[in-house]
Amino acid sequence: MSEIRIRRTMSACLLAAHLSAAGPAQAEITVAVTYLRQEQKAPPVLSNLDPVPADLGIAGARVALTDSETTGSFLGHHYRLQVVSVEPGGDLAAAAKTALAASLVLLLDASAEGILTVADLPEAKGALLFNVASGERRLRDGECRANLLHTIAEDAMRADALMQVLRARRWTRTALIVGPRPEDEDFAATLRAAAVKFGVEILAEKVWTFDTDLRRTASREVPLFTQDLPDYDVLLIADKADDFARYVADNTWLPRPVAGSDGLNGEGWAPVLEQWGAVQLQNRFETAAKREMRPRDYAAWAALRTVGEAVTRMNSADPMKLRNYILSDAFALDGFKGRSLSYRDWNGQLRQPMPVVNARALVELAPLDGYLHQGNDMDTLGLDRAESACEAFGG
Repeated sequence: MSEIRIRRTMSACLLAAHLSAAGPAQAEITVAVTYLRQEQKAPPVLSNLDPVPADLGIAGARVALTDSETTGSFLGHHYRLQVVSVEPGGDLAAAAKTALAASLVLLLDASAEGILTVADLPEAKGALLFNVASGERRLRDGECRANLLHTIAEDAMRADALMQVLRARRWTRTALIVGPRPEDEDFAATLRAAAVKFGVEILAEKVWTFDTDLRRTASREVPLFTQDLPDYDVLLIADKADDFARYVADNTWLPRPVAGSDGLNGEGWAPVLEQWGAVQLQNRFETAAKREMRPRDYAAWAALRTVGEAVTRMNSADPMKLRNYILSDAFALDGFKGRSLSYRDWNGQLRQPMPVVNARALVELAPLDGYLHQGNDMDTLGLDRAESACEAFGG
């Protein structure tokens, strides 16, 4: 048995002993969880060097299942995970109704529109739903739902983390390239808002219009495309589909770093994380999935571990009891980021430190020192209570 497994087993035993001494005998509980995925037809991109894993997200949930079973086995708590995939254009609502008949805990891997469709089903009224895929603001804002929590980092959290780092470096003069897709403009709007929030100036913007094969022509086309931009410290790129951003770095007219969709970026999780026990989680994941852990994997892991932690502490599988505990000040999740994770009780977003990384290393962990908040300095990232129009949570 490995040293890490021994440590985990000992921790579970100690927790079980503590809970047994602190309260009544633990009940036998079986928690059924469904990972419900709406498969997406990926848009064509220039490079296929980074294919989307078939088990993206699902692999994270499976690792969390094993982690939860380690503790649960000593307490009489058992977990079952069912994976349901709906083909592109398929009936997500019908699949959700079937899933909800078997489980009232769902991990939702779908577009924002699909997630709202499931959350609004009458069958989902008393369910506990986790958004593990969409960072869109509206799900935490005016279109929030009381039965929906978010473990995937909000897009604004990622952008805010990046801008904190740029501000700290005094790289406050930027230019912005925006891709041609609607989701690119959405991310660009998020970057603009974060820039204003942290005092970073966007001097100029250009829309990406190339339809040539940049694998062959980037060294000629990109310098010409960026030649008329004013002198800047960092070039921001909004390319949600990961189509062209990789060809911009090291091909710009001015020798400057890039950030946003390539280069320096804020993420909920990154393979380069090595501190705070993150290596243990990375190793467990790589052993199970035979690949590196990605942000959506981490979001699914955090969602199922949230359930496991709440079941352990509440000795119950009732979704509403779990929800109330998860949103309380008593809840804390070890997320391997140096600080305990908790949920914002005004919109259900998991508050978490945000790694700002490049391809090979952690640059900073946001929030940076000096960014203070009257409640929790992690709330300097993303929608704060006063900024959120969410009313479903009563906040």
